[in-house]
Amino acid sequence: MRGFVPILKRELFSLFVTPLAWVVIALFLFYQGFHFMLLVASFAGQGAVSEQGPLQLFLGGTILHYLPILFLCPLLTMRAFSEERRSGTIEALLTAPVTPTAVVFAKYLAALVMYLVMWMPTLAYAWILSRYGGVEMRTVLTAYLSIVLTGMGYVAIGIMTSALTSSQLVAALVSGLTLLALFMASMLESLDPGTLHDIGNYVSISSMMSEFSRGVIDSRRLVFAATLVMLPLFFTVRTVESWRWG
Repeated sequence: MRGFVPILKRELFSLFVTPLAWVVIALFLFYQGFHFMLLVASFAGQGAVSEQGPLQLFLGGTILHYLPILFLCPLLTMRAFSEERRSGTIEALLTAPVTPTAVVFAKYLAALVMYLVMWMPTLAYAWILSRYGGVEMRTVLTAYLSIVLTGMGYVAIGIMTSALTSSQLVAALVSGLTLLALFMASMLESLDPGTLHDIGNYVSISSMMSEFSRGVIDSRRLVFAATLVMLPLFFTVRTVESWRWG
């Protein structure tokens, strides 16, 4: 993929020097810290009754863990292509000796790195709890695997929607609505056993996170996560190629 590394460096630099990015990071970490504090305080006060500990609940046992990701990924990806198209720099980029695949994957990886960097400080929560009690590292690792897989899929969707419009706001809204639609589809798993229930369970990211936070890895979840990454990126590459030729 010609031009991948230079574009990746440029994208990472543009992400980490943007004031909005640091505001989003600060708000995200404040929210996660507050969420974790509430869970620990609830367990300390013996107000929580659960088979899982506070760390497992934090990493996927509650809906409060999942909801911020619905807003986080659209914000991280909304500038990827829409800003290039609005400012007119996409033409210069596409006439450079780079491939559309390199452009798409560089932007995707930059946003994904930003997503992972935002989650890294939460690893301190496992270290804190390990000093005062037992922490099963296997469940911690599988829980963070679900976070990575979810981010990979949601960032891919955000990159795709950013390529469909020249407006950052529209890109964020379309991405957010797409992720919300997936979330609403997952609610079908609350229905009685049947086809709709199975579909809802299969597409449910929250159920995947809940399972992974207990150390349970289902191969069906891995297949769905891979599909959620590959299909949006495939369509994004095709979209960028259409700009070059037409």
